[in-house]
Amino acid sequence: MATVNRTRIWQLDAFTSQRFCGNPAAVMPLDRFPPDAVMQQIAAENNLSETAFLVAEGGDYRLRWFTPDVEVPLCGHATLASAAVVMERLEPERREVVFHTASGALQARRSADGYVLNFPARPCERIAAPPTFCAALGAEPVEVHADAYNYLALFENAAAIRQLDPNFEAVARLDRGGLIVTAPGDAPYDFVSRYFTPEKGIPEDPVTGSAHCALTPFWSKRLNKTKLRAHQASKRGGDLNCRLLGDRVELEGRCVFFLEGEVEF
Repeated sequence: MATVNRTRIWQLDAFTSQRFCGNPAAVMPLDRFPPDAVMQQIAAENNLSETAFLVAEGGDYRLRWFTPDVEVPLCGHATLASAAVVMERLEPERREVVFHTASGALQARRSADGYVLNFPARPCERIAAPPTFCAALGAEPVEVHADAYNYLALFENAAAIRQLDPNFEAVARLDRGGLIVTAPGDAPYDFVSRYFTPEKGIPEDPVTGSAHCALTPFWSKRLNKTKLRAHQASKRGGDLNCRLLGDRVELEGRCVFFLEGEVEF
């Protein structure tokens, strides 16, 4: 007879103070990580942009993230959700926690306005647009930039970002895992963005912390400021306070608890 495992699960809306906005994430604390295939099946069953798996290790935690299709090397909103679960449910006396991940040690701490994540910056460089780039976007950007993980397309204004209707099949064929689009923000935001990653099973991610690891140094240089207010203009929408600290980025946001329960697998 197969062994049945049970573990708690929380679902939260991250980078928002309003339920049904922001980016939903599932957080599951475990005694140890099950096989990768099992975590992938659980993430597919949850069918959220990310499921976070947590394992306590000393005073810290090991953390891994899965979309419904793949494991990813960095995820902001599910890390924010994990910080909220640790500091509001598992260990409510804590003020900060360190997660050990595929992207190194990531610190999260409480703040007056939610939680602050400390992530690696991902500076990008300007490039010529690849041959199929504009056709995939359905529009021509002002500039195209790239890092090792994503393309970043700059547009003139926030309205252009909100009106974009990409060809997701074409976006999935680009040689980066995701496509960030961005423009100067409308008040009170310094910049707005959207993020498309159909190659990972998420046509449009509602609010993307990892994308802001590139957006923060990008806009910090252009606006000559290290503290930035950002809005991700997806259908659900979400807000972030971003700070550039050398080769690191701080991302601040709130979480709203939606579901608490138990998973059997």
